[in-house]
Amino acid sequence: MFLKAVFPGKYIQGEKSLDQLPHWINLLGKNGLILASRTVREKILAKYSNDLSAKSISIEPFQGECCENELSRISHIISRKQVGVLVGMGGGKTIDTAKIAADRAKIPVIIVPTIASTDAPCSGCAVIYSEKGVFDSVHYQKMNPQVVLVDTTIIAEAPTRFLISGMGDALATWFEARSCDRTQSTNECGGYSTMAGLNLAKLCYDTLQMYGAAAKIAGEKHIVTPALNHIIEANILLSGIGFESSGLAAAHSIHNGLTALEETHSFYHGEKVAFGVLTGLQLADASPLESAVVFSFCEEIGLPTTLADIGLGNIDRNRLMMAAEKACAPAESIHHEAGIITPEKVLNAMIAADAMGKARKNIKR
Repeated sequence: MFLKAVFPGKYIQGEKSLDQLPHWINLLGKNGLILASRTVREKILAKYSNDLSAKSISIEPFQGECCENELSRISHIISRKQVGVLVGMGGGKTIDTAKIAADRAKIPVIIVPTIASTDAPCSGCAVIYSEKGVFDSVHYQKMNPQVVLVDTTIIAEAPTRFLISGMGDALATWFEARSCDRTQSTNECGGYSTMAGLNLAKLCYDTLQMYGAAAKIAGEKHIVTPALNHIIEANILLSGIGFESSGLAAAHSIHNGLTALEETHSFYHGEKVAFGVLTGLQLADASPLESAVVFSFCEEIGLPTTLADIGLGNIDRNRLMMAAEKACAPAESIHHEAGIITPEKVLNAMIAADAMGKARKNIKR
């Protein structure tokens, strides 16, 4: 087994950087196609439409779910229009759909995240869901995106909940990387973590702790500040490289398990991952001090700390076990944690994390 690390081809972050998109499309090929969500088309691309049309760049609406039907639809469009470069513009599911579709068509992909809600933009893997939003599988691309273009002006204008959710996703990076390092488990690119991957994962966590609260305030005011810049980089670049090059463990498996419960479908990926982090700390017997620090961070920026915070306040033990069992499926990364992980252990850890979150809320009252 070798040390392995992967990175996007180019990463550009700054105010008004979207203006560079035609340049990057033309650099990589011809007949660019932008896969964009409805919000992106109406609020962002409308002002660029004439310029894009003049440069033979077309726009295709994303249908809302990264599922096989949508992937098949986009594949047919790429073939019919002879698309040479695909651009994924929007949130995590739009981005993942573009990455998979471009990989299958063997064409370059440019990723333009309009929210900093996940670490999907830089990675060479993507999550496929069922049409009803239940986790199905992870698809690994042959290469990471050729270009990741991050316009901080656009991200600052988005609802703050997206930024907070991104911090929840990024919060898992260090703890999962640490678990993989301790157990010598493989990372998401099929090797062991390099020092670069592990240290970027730790830098991600340190950045969240240092700048998370200030970035949330900037996001609420829709202004670009150094703190917001740091958190956007942590959510997208540091977490993206950190998770892929150092590995996943309990938090993301618990997220995948929670998707089996319909009540959680209205909550964002990072929000469920954050509760997965708190659960994972109980599962791994983290020190009370470390657990308290992570709980405090989640409370300060508004991430879930109880089952009720992700729509499961009235769930019974049997239904919660469904999530625990899905989290422990044989192929899940939760088995990168130390020891033998069972659904019973995961269930107890979820209940323990929930109880701690409730107790802390009661003390604050």
